[in-house]
Amino acid sequence: MLNKVDYDRALYYTHRSEWDNLLILMVRTKDDLLSKRIEHFLHAYHFSNEYTDVEKNLYTLLRYIEHANFTFSVEQPLEETFAEM
Repeated sequence: MLNKVDYDRALYYTHRSEWDNLLILMVRTKDDLLSKRIEHFLHAYHFSNEYTDVEKNLYTLLRYIEHANFTFSVEQPLEETFAEM
């Protein structure tokens, strides 16, 4: 089961530039697409000489987080989310 907290953490770590925590999340998440988006962004951030590559990968990651959060909220009513905690 995918965890909504992973998307919130990814957004928080990205916003705060906490790359080490983002890397740990990349390894631990069960969402393969989130993991791949994080990987591409971190690779571009650390190794690309072109700011446009970094920007493109950042926006791709953020769009995926937004999409996943929206999809999760539509599929999982609020009551079910709190019941699992």
